[in-house]
Amino acid sequence: MKTQVAGRVDGMYPWLEGAYQDLHAHPEIAFQEVRTADKLAQAMRKLGFDVTEKVGRTGLVALLRNGPGPTILVRTELDGLPMEEKTGLPYASRERTRDGATFTAHSCGHDVHMAAWLGAARTLVELKGEWHGTLMFIAQPAEETVSGARAMVEDGLFKRFPKPDYAFALHSWPLAYGTVGFESGPVSSNSDALEIKFNGRGGHGSAPDKAIDPIAIAARFIVDVQTVVSREKDPKEFGVVTIGAIQGGTVGNIIPDTVQVRGTIRSYSPDVRAKLLDGVRRVANASAAMAGAPAPDVRLIPGGAAIVNDDALVRRTEAVFRDAFGPQNAVRMPAMTASEDFSVYANEGIPSMFFFTGVYPADAVAAAQRPGGKPLAFNHSPFYAPVPAPSIKTAAEAMSLAVLGVLGRP
Repeated sequence: MKTQVAGRVDGMYPWLEGAYQDLHAHPEIAFQEVRTADKLAQAMRKLGFDVTEKVGRTGLVALLRNGPGPTILVRTELDGLPMEEKTGLPYASRERTRDGATFTAHSCGHDVHMAAWLGAARTLVELKGEWHGTLMFIAQPAEETVSGARAMVEDGLFKRFPKPDYAFALHSWPLAYGTVGFESGPVSSNSDALEIKFNGRGGHGSAPDKAIDPIAIAARFIVDVQTVVSREKDPKEFGVVTIGAIQGGTVGNIIPDTVQVRGTIRSYSPDVRAKLLDGVRRVANASAAMAGAPAPDVRLIPGGAAIVNDDALVRRTEAVFRDAFGPQNAVRMPAMTASEDFSVYANEGIPSMFFFTGVYPADAVAAAQRPGGKPLAFNHSPFYAPVPAPSIKTAAEAMSLAVLGVLGRP
């Protein structure tokens, strides 16, 4: 089957490359992916899928029934990022958000995912005589804001359409192209945001005793909250609290009334997640209390849950990948510390597998791993530039084979 799949992906690659370059050059951010969704909808209809648009605002669902058998969900993401691309590629994005406020870029690799999604769909259509069942290819909006999967489910994804027996998604990653990485259990992190307003009493910078300085309170919090990670969390368990923004004050000789602090909280396990959330709230209140300040306004905003891969599905698919790509290229790998909302589908009781595919030459990856080696651009870097042909081909082949591994046979 590997040979049949690879031959078809090779044969259709010029079509995939055209789609990839077009999608790469015209990214749209969360819930604005109208053009992107339309391009995918047109392509899927030409392949014979029954396509429903505007599911979860800008998402789409494409169904292809081929006799009795399991229903398999395959997800891709539609959205790009609000940032400027700096790759210098001839098809680099110069698009902007609708309000013109910022550039947009596919710096997370969703363009690779969409091309691979199309490639897997076409491959499976061409191999219809080899399987029975229903393909449910979904194109999800707003993955970058960790809100699109929930929007699709709340719009009746599993009520208006069949509830899948299995679900798959992939993500490009700074691995060597030709490599497929995966793991059982958690493969991404829980994601929560913190927004805290520390309240003080403004005054003159020369007379701090007449004021309550919220900058000092915020600084104490930023330092002390790390003890929740280093002294309260089990050191064997993953968990981080990162402060990414602090705003307060206007000039150097005025103590402001308030300071705003924003950050992110990441974890794998529910217990660590609960401990970090409790710790952030407790340290924020204690920092203010130590200064005799009013209680801070603490907002802890839930994000995506960790993706937990189904062990039986991973073991079944691992055998397929090892046979197709070789054991040296089908590898177990640690969970990523980033977050993803593919977990929404798994948490609906669907056995799921999220895996990774490489995008860089093997020698460049090896060089980057050596001491003093040149680092590779990571996802969300303005310089993130997968090598298209091998990256897309590997991803399309891997997804096709994963789906074929669980579909019914004639």
